[in-house]
Amino acid sequence: MGRLVVIATGGTISSTPTEAGLAAALPGGTVLDALPSPQPVPVEVVDLCTVDSSAITLDQQLGLLRQVRATLADPQVRGIVVTHGTDTMEETAFLLDLHHDDPRPVVFTGSQRPLGAPGSDAPGNLADAFAVARQARDHGVLIAFGGKIHAARGTVKHHTLNPDAYQDPSAAPVGHLIGGEVLLQAPAPRPAALPVPTVTEAPRVDILTHHTGGDAVLLRAAVAAGARGLVLVGAGAGNVNPEVVEAVREATAAGVLVAVTSRTAAGPVLPIYTSATELTRAGAVLTGTLRAAQARIAVLSALLAGQPERLPELLDC
Repeated sequence: MGRLVVIATGGTISSTPTEAGLAAALPGGTVLDALPSPQPVPVEVVDLCTVDSSAITLDQQLGLLRQVRATLADPQVRGIVVTHGTDTMEETAFLLDLHHDDPRPVVFTGSQRPLGAPGSDAPGNLADAFAVARQARDHGVLIAFGGKIHAARGTVKHHTLNPDAYQDPSAAPVGHLIGGEVLLQAPAPRPAALPVPTVTEAPRVDILTHHTGGDAVLLRAAVAAGARGLVLVGAGAGNVNPEVVEAVREATAAGVLVAVTSRTAAGPVLPIYTSATELTRAGAVLTGTLRAAQARIAVLSALLAGQPERLPELLDC
């Protein structure tokens, strides 16, 4: 039969009202009390942290990665559910996915409305995540939210408040839940997992957005500040002006890893115009359909693993 393990990290699903607004406070066991019915398998709860996900740190994300690996070392564990805040769930889930090499699922969920609030989506999302964790195999890290199942890769929070909070703007969900039944597509190809990082100091990776009249001042400032990686958010299919292209050339020559994504919501980043072509010639890597936050996670993960040469593979899948 095996058991499921819930790793609680905070977020709206664990939040209670304060005079300044909602704040993460509830332990994982209290969150689990919201499940609408008992689970058919034993459930263990691990309280890793209780934070608003906008404040989660890389140390906490890596701590979650290590906790997942340690938990899955037990063959009696059938799957893992991670409760997490919605603001940065897409980043933490993708970080774990890039390192996940086990057929058993890691399923992220949370809520847009806290426990006890009228119409809270917490109980339904929890029940869905448990169902997916019991049944999914070989899908890597998933997000169960709003009755849909999303691959970690490519999925973003597309609405600040709507309970249907997540989507991959360039692809359909990988599954749905109907009446508690899990309907999943066949597993998609994923890159070989990265090793768990052992570094003690994280590399700086910055995100910079191009705009009309933009220059290279902030890009050069980021490099001067010690950035080892940059995500450049271009216009359209990944376009910038010649001044920025030249600054990218300088950065890559100095050993900085540069990825180029788009500020447009959906569609691939491609060298259709001379600008994006020149960026690739300058040493930048185009991110396909990954957008800024997840592109940064890919750059960061490649650097943490000491495998920057794998960035194109991590982005193009």
